[in-house]
Amino acid sequence: MTSEPLHLLITMPFTEAQIEQIRSVSPRLKVTAMRAHQPNEVPDEIWSKTNILYTDSVLPEPTQAPNLKWIQFHYTGIDYAIKKPIMEKPGLIATTMSGANAPQMAEYALTMMLVLGANVKGMIENQTKSHWPDKRWEHYKHHELRGSTVGLIGYGSINREVARLLIPFQVTVLAAKRDLKQIKDEGYIPAGTGDPEGDFFTRLYPIEAMKSMLKECDFVVVAVPLTPATRNLISTEEFAAMKPTSYFIDLSRGGITDLTALKEALDKKLIAGAAVDVFPEEPLVATSPLWKTPNFLVSPHVGGVSPHYNARAVDLFCTNINRFLENVPLFNRFDPEKGY
Repeated sequence: MTSEPLHLLITMPFTEAQIEQIRSVSPRLKVTAMRAHQPNEVPDEIWSKTNILYTDSVLPEPTQAPNLKWIQFHYTGIDYAIKKPIMEKPGLIATTMSGANAPQMAEYALTMMLVLGANVKGMIENQTKSHWPDKRWEHYKHHELRGSTVGLIGYGSINREVARLLIPFQVTVLAAKRDLKQIKDEGYIPAGTGDPEGDFFTRLYPIEAMKSMLKECDFVVVAVPLTPATRNLISTEEFAAMKPTSYFIDLSRGGITDLTALKEALDKKLIAGAAVDVFPEEPLVATSPLWKTPNFLVSPHVGGVSPHYNARAVDLFCTNINRFLENVPLFNRFDPEKGY
């Protein structure tokens, strides 16, 4: 087995303990940890010898990093990076953090289902006006999650964890995904989370039959990557297929949901409410009519925020380093043909 050193550059602000956890994976690792926001903040002599890069978005030009073999991104969605020249480097491996953010994002989805179903937004609005509504039983008629039908668009790490969290609520879980042959989750799964074997859904639909699924759903959660095939995946026809009593939640990427169509669906009461965490342009401008759309919750792309994220990210990275050293396929390898 080769003992050749591997030069690893980390541009993220990990703690000393987390850096040491990474360093302890193998004596072959020569770790340089330096917070950087732009490629020119990294000296050329470091770029030139870097074999492995852990980063959020700091990417060198191919000529700067001739020895680069693998980029581990800090995020799950890397649509912002896939057209960078370095991604065309022959033999380069790129991997994402899919799975590391699934616990907190699934909790976000569950939170939004409960908040929408209980009209918590209406309660807050009335509290700011010191108003006790006369028809409170009508305004706050609880649309219970228990016993409902939940549709999951995309059945990757996030929605698999959503399905697991829904088990105590005795819901009917429907799921739509691109590849029906791939029932098991072959990606990275934090211990005790997700649906590794594909046991937690009641019925599975091809993505082309999504509208048939939507007709049955009380709650819908979207968690798919942004690709040319998924841009505006949810638009006028999809909202028209939903029940007028149903709720819609998007925590994937901006551009997957047609927000003009969503606003129209809410204005026309084609659906009962929605929560969206991602937007094509962020921050959402103050003049956007979405801010004042009835029964619509805006969150500022925080569904994946957690004080535990970096710890989960480091665990995944260490697992992938071991796989890299053992010359076995890495978790969450980016596939240019799929776009994620």
